[in-house]
Order: sequence, then C-alpha cells, then structure tokens
Amino acid sequence: MTSPPARRRPLPAALMLCAALPAALLTALLTATACGSPAAAPAPGASTVKEITVAVTGRQVTPPPGRIDVAKGQTVRITVTGDTADEAHVHGYDKAAALKPGVPATIEFVADRDGLFEVETHGSKLQLCQLVVR
Repeated sequence: MTSPPARRRPLPAALMLCAALPAALLTALLTATACGSPAAAPAPGASTVKEITVAVTGRQVTPPPGRIDVAKGQTVRITVTGDTADEAHVHGYDKAAALKPGVPATIEFVADRDGLFEVETHGSKLQLCQLVVR
C-alpha cells in the first residue's frame, strides 16, 4: 500500500510574509510622510503652527494675496521678506515686524479671536494675505 502524496503546507512562506509585512508597511508610511501626504498630519493634541511665508519684490506679493484658514487657538507664524524698508502688520492682533531689505522678519502669535484679519505692509500699503480664524 502506498501512502497518499504529502501535501505541502504553505506555513513557512506565510510566516515569512507576515514578518516582512510590518517592515514594508513602515517603509510605505515613512515614504508617504516625507512626501507630505495626509500621513504627515500631526497627531491629535499635537501643537501645530500655521507657517505663512511671503515675499515682496517691486511691489509684487508672492504668493498673491489670498485668504488663509487658521484654526482658533492655533499658533500663526508669518515670515515676510521685502526688498524695501517697511513694516508688516496683522490688524486686529496689533502684531507687527519691521522689514529691512532682504532680511526675513517674523510675526508669531496665537490666533485666539474669530474673524477675518488683514495682514499688510504699512508704508507701501500692500495686502499680504487675510487670515480667516474659526
């Protein structure tokens, strides 16, 4: 009497696959985070800073002025670099920074009031952006 052919069990291959899966998943998550995908979003409860960078060259604002949404309670950091001496100002928060040609100036504050707030230069009267705090 002959015995039936032995069945191959895929267990060793399955175990190797399970061992490799966490490493592949970790690599995918790290790659996605580095590329700025939603995986890069801060964890709930982590402090976030809304970074806004603006340049003024020849009375041209880059990026063009627009509305920027900010969560109430969020820290806002606005960095402005201009080609002339001036002052950048956040209306409603009365925060300002002196602008020196070619030197970045930073205004930082906590957005603790709801509303629409203009950010502009005082001397040249250029709108840099509008902050919408909700």
